[in-house]
Amino acid sequence: MSRPTGPSGSPLVGRGDADRHAAVTRSLLGYGLVAGPFYVVVGLAQALTRDGFDLTRHELSLLAAGPWGWIQIANLVLTGLMVLAAAVGMAHALRVLGSGPGTTWGPRLVGAYGVGMVGAGVFVVDPGNGYPPGTPDGPATTVSIGSLGHLVFGGLGFLCLVAGALVLARSQRPGLAWFSRLTGVLFLVAFASLASGSASPAVVLGFWAALLLVWVWLAVVSLDLYRRTPLLTPAGT
Repeated sequence: MSRPTGPSGSPLVGRGDADRHAAVTRSLLGYGLVAGPFYVVVGLAQALTRDGFDLTRHELSLLAAGPWGWIQIANLVLTGLMVLAAAVGMAHALRVLGSGPGTTWGPRLVGAYGVGMVGAGVFVVDPGNGYPPGTPDGPATTVSIGSLGHLVFGGLGFLCLVAGALVLARSQRPGLAWFSRLTGVLFLVAFASLASGSASPAVVLGFWAALLLVWVWLAVVSLDLYRRTPLLTPAGT
């Protein structure tokens, strides 16, 4: 008797192995649901309790430069690792589902965003715009190696996120595909506005809104793949 096959024609493993593979994939995708709330809650808890920090003027990255900065560093690193885990889960799920041209590079680009967050946590941005208290208002006049590394990792990570959302849209159902495209475009606009050097409340709050949209998008995509992950997993995946 021939063995059942998956969408790509690969033979399906036995029930025990299938359950294990499916459980691992779903566990990894679960990090896509946790990453956003974790990052936002930890970040806001700091932002609302730190003297001199203003949500309308300062990005969360500045918290790493102030007192108790290790909390924001840990927030960036742990959230980045969660995003990376979710990306691995996406790759596993999409490989089984055979969902189109974005199955390979979409998860890789999302994973690169996770790596970018880890790097942005390792490299700490310079104080600026009046934070921590006692820092002169306006951008830092000199750029340290730490700040340069933070900008490089953060910037490349954000661009990979935009590209990942657009690429994944090619493998998704119409409604979710449009949500992915909209998320990618809006986040690119918000990031470009922030990268211009403007610290106006409209730009900072706009970036906040775009970042929240990204976390919602990651949770929705992860949940969608979680629900669609089949019980039987092709051998070798």
